[in-house]
Amino acid sequence: MNARDEVLARIAAAHRAAPPPSLPYEDIAREYRTTADSSDAALTELLIDRLVDYRALVRQCSVDDLGATIAQALEERGAHTVVAPVGLDTSWTASPSADVLTDGLSVADQLGVITSCAVAIAETGTLILNGSAGQGRRVVTLIPDYHLCVVFADQIVPDVPQALGRLEATRPLTMISGPSATSDIELNRVEGVHGPRTLEVIIVGNERS
Repeated sequence: MNARDEVLARIAAAHRAAPPPSLPYEDIAREYRTTADSSDAALTELLIDRLVDYRALVRQCSVDDLGATIAQALEERGAHTVVAPVGLDTSWTASPSADVLTDGLSVADQLGVITSCAVAIAETGTLILNGSAGQGRRVVTLIPDYHLCVVFADQIVPDVPQALGRLEATRPLTMISGPSATSDIELNRVEGVHGPRTLEVIIVGNERS
């Protein structure tokens, strides 16, 4: 018997000793939390806390100040060329602080990217993109070294069940929890292996200035 056969044999033996319940799908208990009463301010504060813990950069602004805030972020980052996915609000990139290129680019051209998002999970600090207008193809947010993501306050939900309730499972979902980071066997942190080394998030209040 090889290792694979041994593992499968142990699994089969465990099933015989304690078979899983044969409940119909609709009868499976779903006792996890599906609602929350946190205020918008509390959700925003929690999301910021999680993002900062992941070493993401965070800014806040009003709706009217979004264009100027994006321009300031790009200027401070030194991002002279960025990608704007198809459908991104053109007013966000009206400032001349950077050359804004279209979605259809080669890998070498993609130095930074600006996107919107579908939903943000406060408890886990996760941004979810679903490939819709303003969010682009998955490759657009995985190849650049810098990702600037705009999140509106009403897109922030408390936790995973509420987020899934807003999403279509058939869309290409990309879940982003901070900049790309991994650790080797000696726990040395390495950034930028699987995506952008720098994630910057602008959280936009729903009020106008």
